[in-house]
Amino acid sequence: MTPAEKAALDQWYCIEALQDLPAGTTMNRLLGIDLSVTRSAAGKITVKMAGEAAALPATERYGYLWTTLGAPSRDLPEIAEAFEEDRRKVVCGAISVKASGLRIVENFLDMAHFPFVHTDILGAEPHTEVRHYTTEIRRDVDEVWATNCQFFQPQAALSATSGIMTQYMYRVMSPFTVMLYKTCPNSDNRWDAICLFVQPLDHDRCRAHPVMFLIDETSSLTELVQFQQLIFLQDRIILENQRPVLLPLEPRAEIPTRADTSSVAYRRWLKEKGIVYGTTQAAA
Repeated sequence: MTPAEKAALDQWYCIEALQDLPAGTTMNRLLGIDLSVTRSAAGKITVKMAGEAAALPATERYGYLWTTLGAPSRDLPEIAEAFEEDRRKVVCGAISVKASGLRIVENFLDMAHFPFVHTDILGAEPHTEVRHYTTEIRRDVDEVWATNCQFFQPQAALSATSGIMTQYMYRVMSPFTVMLYKTCPNSDNRWDAICLFVQPLDHDRCRAHPVMFLIDETSSLTELVQFQQLIFLQDRIILENQRPVLLPLEPRAEIPTRADTSSVAYRRWLKEKGIVYGTTQAAA
């Protein structure tokens, strides 16, 4: 497979939750390259390519350590909810998946699987219809958005006490970074925010780093983490059995339906950017 191209290198990537990073040196991996991460006794963090002396750019934000192997043209995306003091910041731990990181993002955008994969939580039969929603590439911010999304969910959040018609907005901020805003059971005028920061280890392996910014004063941190991990582990079973493992970008490689408009926009956006890493083009 081809090494990472400039379009993939020139991105910021989440590589570790700060709360899980011990003092000393640990090994990590990004885009097929081994990294060393050193946290000094004073808390200073340095990221290097294994065997190299020069440090890579690194920054700490949203409870995570981020780095890049290239030269990103812009800063990390702004997530306003992360700075609202009354929200719970829930770092959910890293989950390894034997699939392309781009497949993980695309699955995150997909509502059609809710009743069949997340039965009696995010969906249930006979409520299987994905209603019409709006998808656009917002050129001013270079992001993919899906709005006016709605889906009946038996338990939209851990704090939900009954099934509700849940409103969603999806936001793809970079090829490997995605989030959603969804109806908050505890507030009539605010959204819960759930982010997924994907770390491509190799073309066909990745780690997913979920973090939530919630309005929930009753659930324990452990309960919130376990709820989100349950959802993602259900997804992992499906993701690891998808074929091809890498994401196809060729026209008509996979036949989309009306429910897949966000996926179609995401793939078109990736092609515009010249992203190859994690796609079937990388195997050519």
